[in-house]
Amino acid sequence: MRMNHHEYEMSPASPATLHTTRATCCYCGTGCGVLIESTPEGRIVNVQGDPQHPANFGRLCTKGSTLHLTAAPSVQQQVRLLTPMRREQRGGDAAPIAWETALEEAADKFAEVIRAHGPQAVAFYGSGQLLTEDYYVLNKLVKGLIGTNNLDTNSRLCMSSAVTGYKATLGSDAPPACYDDFQHAQTIFIAGANTAYAHPILFRRIEDARQANPSMKLVVVDPRRTETAEMADLHLPILPGTDVALFHGMLHVLMHEALLDLDYVARHTEGFEALQDVVRAYTPEVVARTCGIAEADLIQAARWFGGHTPTLSLYCQGLNQSSRGTDKNAALINLHLATGQIGKPGAGPFSLTGQPNAMGGREVGGMATLLSAHRDLRHAHDRAEVAALWGVQDVPAQPGLTAVEMFEAAARGEIKALWIACTNPAQSMPDQATVRRALSQCEFVVVQEAYATTATCAYADLLLPAASWGEKDGTVTNSERRISRVRPAITPPGEARQDWAIFADFARRLERRLPERTATYRHGQATLFPYDSAESIWNEHRETTRGRDLDITGLSYRILETIGPQQWPMPEGAQHGTARLYTDGKFPTASGRAKFAAVQCEPVADPLDAQYPFSLNTGRLRDQWHGMSRTGTLGRLFGHVSEPAMDLHPQDMQRLGLQDGDMVRVASRRGQMHIPVRASDSVKPMQAFIAMHWGQEFLSGQDDRGQVTSGVNALTNSASCPTSRQPELKHAAVHITPAHLPWRVLAVAWLSEAEALTVREAIKPLMRQFTFSSCVPFGREPHAEGKVGLLFRAAHAEPVSDDLITQLTEHMGVTGVDLLRYQDKARSQRRLMRMERCADGLRLGAFVMTGDIRSEAWIRPLLQEEMLADGYGRALLVPGPVPPVAIESQGAQVCTCFNVTEPQIVSVLKTCEGDANARLAMLQSNLKCGTNCGSCIPSLRKLVRDTAAETRASVVA
Repeated sequence: MRMNHHEYEMSPASPATLHTTRATCCYCGTGCGVLIESTPEGRIVNVQGDPQHPANFGRLCTKGSTLHLTAAPSVQQQVRLLTPMRREQRGGDAAPIAWETALEEAADKFAEVIRAHGPQAVAFYGSGQLLTEDYYVLNKLVKGLIGTNNLDTNSRLCMSSAVTGYKATLGSDAPPACYDDFQHAQTIFIAGANTAYAHPILFRRIEDARQANPSMKLVVVDPRRTETAEMADLHLPILPGTDVALFHGMLHVLMHEALLDLDYVARHTEGFEALQDVVRAYTPEVVARTCGIAEADLIQAARWFGGHTPTLSLYCQGLNQSSRGTDKNAALINLHLATGQIGKPGAGPFSLTGQPNAMGGREVGGMATLLSAHRDLRHAHDRAEVAALWGVQDVPAQPGLTAVEMFEAAARGEIKALWIACTNPAQSMPDQATVRRALSQCEFVVVQEAYATTATCAYADLLLPAASWGEKDGTVTNSERRISRVRPAITPPGEARQDWAIFADFARRLERRLPERTATYRHGQATLFPYDSAESIWNEHRETTRGRDLDITGLSYRILETIGPQQWPMPEGAQHGTARLYTDGKFPTASGRAKFAAVQCEPVADPLDAQYPFSLNTGRLRDQWHGMSRTGTLGRLFGHVSEPAMDLHPQDMQRLGLQDGDMVRVASRRGQMHIPVRASDSVKPMQAFIAMHWGQEFLSGQDDRGQVTSGVNALTNSASCPTSRQPELKHAAVHITPAHLPWRVLAVAWLSEAEALTVREAIKPLMRQFTFSSCVPFGREPHAEGKVGLLFRAAHAEPVSDDLITQLTEHMGVTGVDLLRYQDKARSQRRLMRMERCADGLRLGAFVMTGDIRSEAWIRPLLQEEMLADGYGRALLVPGPVPPVAIESQGAQVCTCFNVTEPQIVSVLKTCEGDANARLAMLQSNLKCGTNCGSCIPSLRKLVRDTAAETRASVVA
């Protein structure tokens, strides 16, 4: 499926009334191409995968394929930040102001802080969602104009260990492999990545490659039995933090069984002797005990890695988000160097980027520890080169504050002014108690954001509306170093502006207030920021890469728009980009050789003990993205996982006396939260899992001290890798106890799509008054009647005030005289039902229950699946889990695209014959599940396997 570089043409024309624009998806780092269809009036009405984009060839995951729905006016008008806003006092309401006023005030305040306290007293925190042009201007603003390196981004939480791992071994932050390698590999080794969820389109490509090559082996290293692990030939469920021991143990086996490429080691590497000395102690017996895996599985993994070649490794947050993230990355790369599995088709260590343009940010040096075009901040020569390119006297040598350090400094009062762009640290950063103290303590906080609904917006003194997906202009770089052009389909709504334009406008105003800095400009230039287009910025960035390992001087916007996306390097004179690096065995190090990393396995930073005996892991849901500011606006994306919960092993559930849905208190050394629990054999005993997405936007409550909790990151650990400064988000030692919260509230309603998200925001203040509460949308978009569902759930030790419940019922629209009502004030029991007339009769439109909510088991499906309720009458008020009339629920959703549920799938599978592939094909033919985005295919394969096993068991019985 290769793209002809001379035929990058638009797909068949859309209807005459629609305009089609090429762009990329705004979610993971796969960099999928999309075609956006918009009306002349400026409304996005559809999105399709770009069949000519070499990252996805037309495929999109559930998130990407619903992008147009998140851009619907009914959504945007409720959640977008549409005008600059100023908050006179913290905790108060923000009021609209003019752009001129907002940027003048921001420039005044930052200049005031810089003059009074120096440039180190200000800091900027950005995002892997920014385009390369946005990143470039921000980097130049902070390091060139202001003169501080206090610029970091949420890529620090995502990819910084991959950066330092590559640099420590290969000499440069450059993934050497490409997506085309999937089809050439004989072994794919996935470590610390749930690719089926985090990079679903890439997982589709892996599945295609396995189908074409049945001899391919898939090895997955993950403490959880994820959907990726379910598909593996070999799953290694190692204990958290033991990755280095595993990789050293595999190398020990490779050495013992003569599976090394000693010629490659001798000609192209250095430091192998020191590594050998370390690895000798990591015998299979020791490593199996350390990692908690079978010795035979360790040996098999090593044999496939070194003997069933070529071998391609894929890895992500499981290695990166660790207090030893650099060591874990480097230890895996050691295996590739020792076996010569690099620089050839189907081989290499391939870090999968987490965000859509984290790679672009790394290219321009847009982080506290980086400089433009892979230059080293520590080297005076590199700093002088950047200063000359920018036309400033110098670039500061003092290291900048990385993400965790930045917020810790703000909490101490050392950062006086903080600018946050396109990210939500009040949800995503670890140790939320410190982060929120920092945001409260900081004298002046600017939040540049598309969505007014994020938790961080509540702390802003100044809110600046930014453009979002479908509105942005520039470029992005994906995991395989491929640069794609992003063009706007519509004009940003309201007064929202391009991020680069906001930075540049602010910078020009700040220049006038810092004459001591502008006096050092070279070449007589009046401003560092003369940009009038994204292309003018990109051209300047391109020149900074000349002669560097990521040289793109042979690229232009015109080439990207006509020939198509290209992989760097692509120097001047080149006809196309470079697919694979290090094919000649030469590396960008002083010696030209790659370096082995002789590291030791170190324990996790947050140790388990008698008080905190469980290991908590965090990770992604299939259909959600980060803090869910965009995906969380769609009910259909909650079909797969509808509400927050923590996964525990069934043995732990039994030992703690817990049933699915029971509430637990989870506490770490930093904070605590309450959350429902569910049994899952995907986690091992004494381990737990909570999705990373559940922050205060959707989950709230109070801790034991009456403080409002902030979601899963109230628990996580800010201890960071000493080299990459990436925090250990993949492990936190926690204590789990049953929580006695017998008084429950459940409110479910169909609301107008024009008001549902506004209602959700209005309910947020109420959520904080319960010990636990959550509020999420549900339903299908577009709904035939223009409705969106909203589901509120709460738990408390005792009944709350009638006034609080009255406010909730009013927000949910369960009011008026035409209600079915039941109330027992003595026992704080209440049930309210609102009926709606439809073409076929009566349906349940909304309900509120307090106290005993066991009848949720049949009433909630009755509402959510929009069944007729004519025959129930006052029986709807009957308590208890048994319905007065039999109800057949559709069951859990598996396929989001076609709303196919598990009972439907199982029913079809019971009639299917043949092997697993034939049964899957029959399933897809009958129900269409798995035929669109393919994100549900791992679940379908599991159901195929499980149903076949059940059928065999029944035959034997």
